[in-house]
Amino acid sequence: MPVAEALSQTDHSVVVQRAGSRPPTVGAAQNFTGAVRVDGRFHGSAPARISGGTVTFEPGARTAWHTHPLGQTLIVTSGAGLVQHWDGPVQEIRPGDTVWIPPGVKHWHGATATSGMSHVAISEALDGKTVEWLEHVSDDQYRR
Repeated sequence: MPVAEALSQTDHSVVVQRAGSRPPTVGAAQNFTGAVRVDGRFHGSAPARISGGTVTFEPGARTAWHTHPLGQTLIVTSGAGLVQHWDGPVQEIRPGDTVWIPPGVKHWHGATATSGMSHVAISEALDGKTVEWLEHVSDDQYRR
């Protein structure tokens, strides 16, 4: 179906999702190390493929290694965090920083050991999938 036709068949109303209208979820232990909370998850309606949410990491918490088929954008909103791609340097990220992770790049992100961090994470689905979760980041990898 052409995009214009799909758009003509959808509701054209603006949708406001009120803060706190959905309960936060806890980051799944198979995908995260430490205490992680996900708030405000959103998903675009077809033909849009965008989705995301606000992710809050307590000090020392982090994602497992993972990739995104169409890449990911992070917008840091508070605290101090870290991001690393496979075999790359660990980089510190702070409020106002925007991070682009290209498609298929193995990476992780999370809080520093002494400061929590929150970011908005935005990605697009390819064939219904936004992320491929891999192994956990070891303590040695995290401390580098």
